Amino acid sequence: MILYGAAASGSVAVEAALTLLDIPFELIEGETWSSEAARARVGTQNAMRQVPTLLLPNGETLTESAAILVHLADAHPAAGLAPRLDDPMRGQFLRWMFFVSSAIYSLHWIKPDVGRIGAPPSARDDVVNAVHERIAFCWQAMDAQIQPAPYLLGGRLGVLDLYVAVVSRFGPWRERFYAEAPNMARAIRLVDDDRRLQELWARRF
Repeated sequence: MILYGAAASGSVAVEAALTLLDIPFELIEGETWSSEAARARVGTQNAMRQVPTLLLPNGETLTESAAILVHLADAHPAAGLAPRLDDPMRGQFLRWMFFVSSAIYSLHWIKPDVGRIGAPPSARDDVVNAVHERIAFCWQAMDAQIQPAPYLLGGRLGVLDLYVAVVSRFGPWRERFYAEAPNMARAIRLVDDDRRLQELWARRF
């Protein structure tokens, strides 16, 4: 597999899943938000010029972090990184994976260039603050509906835990996440402390 990714980005969740699955992969750095060269590099595989972008051994390209994580978990069911199709928790798993993707992670696309939503550059601070408030509200809403035991969906670490562990490091950052989502915070601290991921977290964050 070939993964186009970048440090401190959503692609780190994919790196974490591949690490837990013990799947070797080639990492091509693509910090697309700050480098035209990286945008061009990633653009050869993903017209949106975004990371993560994953090239499978059969030549297929996968984009969108949530989709990649669900695919990896489903392709390796023995690892237990996601509820199986007949598991009663499957619906909630999909619900929260795509909630994080659409309600939280997607908002970060606004921050590098507030003109993307029609705001003038002079309004950037106000827009970013509003984005962070909305993200904090979404973490709070999710936290009110999840009861970790001890991970987000039960007794095993899964790709939802990895996804939240990565996205919660973005603005408004972990301190606010801990304050707004104390239930989930307990689970995410377990993910942070997982010995299999220590080297990855230190290197990519």
